[in-house]
Parts: sequence; C-alpha cells; structure tokens
Amino acid sequence: MRHPLPASVTDRWIRVQKSGRTRPGNSNLKRLLGIAAMVAIKNKDSYLGVFYRRIASRRGRQRALVAVIYKIAIAILYVLHDKTHYRDLGADHFTRRDPERAMRRMIKEANSFGLTVRFEPIPAT
Repeated sequence: MRHPLPASVTDRWIRVQKSGRTRPGNSNLKRLLGIAAMVAIKNKDSYLGVFYRRIASRRGRQRALVAVIYKIAIAILYVLHDKTHYRDLGADHFTRRDPERAMRRMIKEANSFGLTVRFEPIPAT
C-alpha cells in the first residue's frame, strides 16, 4: 500500500540509521589529524576542548575524538580557502551562544544538590 503523503513530505520524518564506521582515507592525514586532535582536547580553555567534552559525555570518547578531527579538517579547509589565520572561538562559545541553556543547566545541577539558585542581572556602571 502506498503512503498517502508525497515522498518529499515523508522523507523529512524518516531517520536513517547510518553505520558508525568511518570510510577509508589517507592514513597519514588521519594520523596527523588524530595527533592534532589529541593535543587540542588537552587544552581546557579552547573551543575544541569544550566541544570534545560535550560530545564525549553523550556519545563516548572515541566518537568525540573523531568529531574533533572532523572539526579540525573543516577549519583547515576554511583557513586555506580564505587565506586567513585560525581564530579559536573560545571555551565560552557555547555559553555565549545560548545563555539561557547554560542557566537552566546550572539550576538543574544546583537542584540536584538540594540548593536553589537565583540569577540577577549585574547593574551597568
């Protein structure tokens, strides 16, 4: 029996389960990017270090490392294409991007310890 909705509408709802395996590629490039990623995640005050910890908490350390390798590869691509210097977004990038989410997370964590938190804006001087 055919689905009553057109394929363009139903395709949005279908989630394809993809394999977790990476495709074969340049082994030397993978090795060098892996080393660069290992160095990058050691720095706790960098965007890549915070990104790694966010992904590792949900998906695991190895998948998070591959995600950082991919981020580095994309950054290299843009640096070479635009002929600019690499600019780190900073450890507070995700907090600046969505401050309400950061506040909700802090409130939830404080409530788990049995504490209450109230945020008040700092008056401008």
